[in-house]
Amino acid sequence: MSQAVLDRLSTQFGERVLETSDAFGDHEARVAVEDWVEVARFIKDAAELQMDHFIDLTAIDYPERKSARFDLTLTMRSSVNGGRIRLRTYVKDGEEPGTLSGLWAGANWAEREVWDMFGIRFKDHPDMRRILLYEEFVGHPLRKDYPIDKAQPLVPYREVSEIEKLAPFGIEEGQPFARIDWESRLAGRDQQVSPAIGVQQGQRRALSDSEAAEQIQARIEARMAAEAEAEKAPDAASEEDSEA
Repeated sequence: MSQAVLDRLSTQFGERVLETSDAFGDHEARVAVEDWVEVARFIKDAAELQMDHFIDLTAIDYPERKSARFDLTLTMRSSVNGGRIRLRTYVKDGEEPGTLSGLWAGANWAEREVWDMFGIRFKDHPDMRRILLYEEFVGHPLRKDYPIDKAQPLVPYREVSEIEKLAPFGIEEGQPFARIDWESRLAGRDQQVSPAIGVQQGQRRALSDSEAAEQIQARIEARMAAEAEAEKAPDAASEEDSEA
């Protein structure tokens, strides 16, 4: 059924469906950001598709990609026919895709989380506030260029009416992450709380790190070049023998 959804999208939108994939059994379609809301609405409302179950909406940060920094993904499922599909679009830094909160109520909070963590705002969202962090928080911590040692401004304890809150017991409770000296706490241990601290302590970089991937690729290319030279050596030697 999931492949049938991709086929139906290609029939309905033609070249506006920029790419489709079924890698690892995950059926996916990519569209331009300006078609994001229209295609999502069709997937939900079309009688033969009925993707009525909103599963997730999130983003992925690729700061080294110049064309568009973020991937924005929407995962849906049909409770009627069991089909499951992922819709993807590319979003430039500062670009505002349209909100899907009018299609699925669950998209409201998911989009607020994407704004909170990645800094992607959604056009026409009814309540575009942070949802996990406090409003005074500076930056968006799931961006890959967010500095691990960034200290956030201290915010005084606030009473909230009609909500039972437990005030902090000590000065460290509720303090921003960067105000803890993680390097001294982890000294001598093969543990890390972030790739940045891992690098500072001489630990191996994560394979997903862009610079590490470039280093690995360089080593692979050097090895392949050496193997190619080694293969040429016997041929060169046999040519010399034949000439002699």
